[in-house]
Amino acid sequence: MTIPFSEYREHDGLGLAELVAKGEVSPAELVETCLEAIATHNPALNCVVHRMDTQARATAAAQLPDGPFRGVPFLIKDMLAYIAGEPTTFGSRFTRDWRPSYDAELTARYRKAGLIFAGKTNTPEHGITGHTNPALFGPCRNPWNTDHTPGGSSGGAAAAVAAGMVPMAHGGDGGGSIRIPAAMTGLVGLKPTRGRTPMGPDLGEDENGFVVQHALTRTVRDCAALLDATRGPAPGDPYHVIPPNRPYLSEVGADVGTLRVGIFRGSLFGRSLHPTCRAAVDDAGTLLEGLGHNVEEVTLEVHTEALVQAYFTVVCSSVAAAIDELAEVVGRPPRGDDLELSTWLVANIGRKQTAAQLQSALKEIQKAGRQMGAFHQTYDVLVTSTLGAPPSALADLEFKQKDVISLRLLKRLPLKALLDIALNQLGADGLEPVPNTQLFNQTGQPAISLPLFWSDDGLPVGTQFVSRFGDESTLFRLAAQLETARPWIARRPTGY
Repeated sequence: MTIPFSEYREHDGLGLAELVAKGEVSPAELVETCLEAIATHNPALNCVVHRMDTQARATAAAQLPDGPFRGVPFLIKDMLAYIAGEPTTFGSRFTRDWRPSYDAELTARYRKAGLIFAGKTNTPEHGITGHTNPALFGPCRNPWNTDHTPGGSSGGAAAAVAAGMVPMAHGGDGGGSIRIPAAMTGLVGLKPTRGRTPMGPDLGEDENGFVVQHALTRTVRDCAALLDATRGPAPGDPYHVIPPNRPYLSEVGADVGTLRVGIFRGSLFGRSLHPTCRAAVDDAGTLLEGLGHNVEEVTLEVHTEALVQAYFTVVCSSVAAAIDELAEVVGRPPRGDDLELSTWLVANIGRKQTAAQLQSALKEIQKAGRQMGAFHQTYDVLVTSTLGAPPSALADLEFKQKDVISLRLLKRLPLKALLDIALNQLGADGLEPVPNTQLFNQTGQPAISLPLFWSDDGLPVGTQFVSRFGDESTLFRLAAQLETARPWIARRPTGY
C-alpha cells in the first residue's frame, strides 16, 4: 500500500513526519512510495547504486524512535556514513565488496531521528571530482536535463532529492560536494561549520578538517531540523564547536534584522565567472537590498594561488592515505584497474608531497581563516556564486583520448617534475567550473547554496551564502527569509 507519488512529492521531510505523527500515513506506506519512485526514475538517473528494499521495509514495520523525522525515507551517500552490513564502495572498484560491520556515529544519529534508510547514492571515486561519473557505477544524471551532470561528489544524493525519491539525503562536503550538486539541481545545500557533525568512529577529521557531513534538502526547515538532530561532537572528537543558543529550527522564520552583506562577483580559485553565474550573484544582491539589507560589492584579500596549491596538497595526501588504509581492510594493495587513472594520479601526487610541504599548506590555510575572520568583523554574510559555470553536459566531462594517454604516461613515469605539472594543471583547470566553494572548507566556515536562479535553458544555478565560523544561525534566518521571498519548493524538473 502506498500514498500517491504526487502527494508524497508535495511534502518535505518534516511534512511527511507530521503525516505519520497524525496517523494519516504509515512509515510502511512512505517506504513503498519511495521504493516505487526509485524503481521508476532511477534507471534514467542512476543516482541510487545500492537498494535496501528489504531492510527499509523491516525498519518501517518495527518500532521506530520518536524522532523529528519518524518514518521518513532517506538515502545515504556511498562514503563515510557507514551502515552496518551494507557495502561502502567510495565509488571505487577497489572497495566494491567491503561491508563495514558497524554504523558510523552520524548514521546512528539518523536512525535516532527516525529516518529509514532506503539505499545508497552514487558518488565519484573517493569523492574527488565536482561531477558524479565513477567507472564502477557509471554517470549520474541531472533530473533537470539528463544530458547534464548533477554535480558531485554528492551527485547521486542531489539527483534523488531533486527527482522526489526522498525529501532529503545525506551528503559530505570536502571542497563543495554538498553545495555544488545542490546548486546544479535546485536544492538547499549546507556545509556546516567544521566539527559541527561527527565523523567517527573511524575518523576524528578527514582531509585535515575540510570534510563536513550533512545533507541536501528541498526546504530550509528540513536542513535546520536535521542539523539539530545530528549536531554535536562524539566523545573524543578533535573539535568542539560552540553550540547554538537555541535550536536551528527556531531560526527558520525568526527576525533577520538588517545584515551587512558583501557581494563577491568573481571566481575565487578560477580565472573567470560565467555570465549566468554573475547574473545569479547580481540578482541575489538586488533581492537582498529589496529585503532591507546593506549590500556592497567586495573583494577578498586572500592569496588564492597559494591556497589552491595548499588545497590540492591536503586533498592529494589525504586520498593517498585513505587508499592505504582501505588496502588494509581489503587485504591487498590496489592493482591493475582497481583505481581510476585520475584517482591514481591524485594519490601519487599525495605520496610525493613532503611533511614539510603539508605543514606549509596548513599554515597558509590557517592564515586564510584569520583573514576571513577579519572580513566578518565588517560583514555578517558573504555572497558568491556557488558555481563557476552552469551544469556541464556529461559529454563534456568524458576523458578525451589524449587525456587518457597523458595520464597513462604519468602512471608509467611518475617523475616529480611531471607530477608537479599535473598538480599545477589540476589547480588551473580542475576548479574552473567550481571555484568558489573550497576556500570555506579550508577556513571551516558554514556556507549554504540556495536555489534562487535558473539559466536561460532551465538549469539551476545556485547562490552561496557564507557566515562567520560557528554561525549557522544567521544563515538559517537569512535562508528562510529568501525562501519566503522567492519560494522554490514548487519548482521541479519536468516528469518528476
